[in-house]
Amino acid sequence: MLAALERQGSRKAHEDMATRYGIVVKKAWGVPMSAMQRVARGLGKDHELALALWDTGWYEARTVAAYVDDPALVTPAQMDRWCRDFDNWGIVDTICFVLFDRTPQAFAKAAAWSRKREEFQKRAGFVLMACLALHDKKTGDEAFLSFLPLAERAADDGRNFVKKGVSWALRAIGRRTAGLHARTVKLARELAGSADATRRSLGKEVLRELTSPKVIRAVGAKRAG
Repeated sequence: MLAALERQGSRKAHEDMATRYGIVVKKAWGVPMSAMQRVARGLGKDHELALALWDTGWYEARTVAAYVDDPALVTPAQMDRWCRDFDNWGIVDTICFVLFDRTPQAFAKAAAWSRKREEFQKRAGFVLMACLALHDKKTGDEAFLSFLPLAERAADDGRNFVKKGVSWALRAIGRRTAGLHARTVKLARELAGSADATRRSLGKEVLRELTSPKVIRAVGAKRAG
């Protein structure tokens, strides 16, 4: 299976990963996402295979692992182990968006990882928050409100991938319900008025989206529904 992935890679795509998309990784063949997803569909769900794919260290194999793993079988220890291996934003976002946000321990890990020092590990915490806000249809507002102080705490982290992760989390949470929208906008206004340039920039970005007519109409429709 690794050989099949390698055959679909190209030097141009590998170069584009870094130059166009900012995905810098030591072990990669340059396989398009569509090809990785096609390979994953052919494999079905296989937890043990996912673990083996991850251990190869190849970017493409790890991406496929996100699609073939079974969220019900993912353990907290596995999540922490994979998180420690995160070395680029692409794998962080794929693992959180496709797999980790569907696990029972996703809320706890999002909170814990948001306190990490390392850039991609810390990003994972906030990306996981964003993915939960987008995909979890059952959890009430209180669980998401608990994420806001964590975002506020990290708002002065100017590292690119952390800042983008915090922004994504706040924007996704703020779109979820009318109550969360109001609380997130309040936080964004406070950040936008900060003397700290990083906090101010983040606040303005979040505020710009959450106060746009399109988002206000969407949130209003949820309230009416």
